[in-house]
Amino acid sequence: MSPKFLIVVLIAVFIGLAVSYAGGQGGAVYMGLPVMVCCALLAFAINWIAYIPANIKQTEHFYDLTGSITYLSVIGFAVVFSGDLDTRGLLAAIMVLVWAIRLGSFLVLRIRQDGKDDRFDEIKTNPLRFLSAWTLQGLWVILTAACALVIITSSSSKAIGLIGAIGIIIWIIGFIIEVIADAQKRAFRRNKNNAGRFINTGLWSWSRHPNYFGEIMLWVGMAVFALPILSAWQYLTLVSPIFVYLLLTKVSGIPMLRAKSDARWGEEAEYQHYIKTTSKLLPLPPRS
Repeated sequence: MSPKFLIVVLIAVFIGLAVSYAGGQGGAVYMGLPVMVCCALLAFAINWIAYIPANIKQTEHFYDLTGSITYLSVIGFAVVFSGDLDTRGLLAAIMVLVWAIRLGSFLVLRIRQDGKDDRFDEIKTNPLRFLSAWTLQGLWVILTAACALVIITSSSSKAIGLIGAIGIIIWIIGFIIEVIADAQKRAFRRNKNNAGRFINTGLWSWSRHPNYFGEIMLWVGMAVFALPILSAWQYLTLVSPIFVYLLLTKVSGIPMLRAKSDARWGEEAEYQHYIKTTSKLLPLPPRS
């Protein structure tokens, strides 16, 4: 077992706690610690506990479910221990909860239908590497929800205002795009005539990854929503949409799917035409 995965775990914990500490400055406190730091500790703890039976059984079947539970638990903890929420805090909590429940149910249903997630085929046989995956999920929750957590735990209260309204609109548009893209792909896969084929219809005819675009957009919206109340070190939480963008476009999202798709359809002229004429991320009319 390579010690590099232990280093990954330690770095992930450090980053998660550092961003949470920065975001929690001037915010609610619980047992002497910023509530945001408590949320980070809770996120890692939930995933480490879930890792134990998952490692014993070498299964990824409840990985996505654990991610959703982590979001719900972290936001719930922040709401309970941050005192009375203002309108911005209440809306931020609702937005994250709605997103987490929707995406979590979608991912859980998908793995039940598919039977497995082949991203974990090699990972789950290496205990330390598998642990790093669960730890990174904890970090994913902390960083993506960072701006929302600042809003919920902050002692600063301001009217929604124009910037806040713009943030909400961006979030709603991103959420709608993600929901529609996922629904279109699920419907495509349910059609037996499409067995073994790649989707190139609906939003997927304008973007090869419209669901990822929607995901990035909604977290950008949350960051904009948080802007009016951020100060000093709290601006570090604006790493949230940047992290989501880099994760989906450079690490575990598009690169992995592109490699898998190339291996499956790379020799087909229709696939090559789709790749050349369709935007990778931003929905745009197909190029001629």
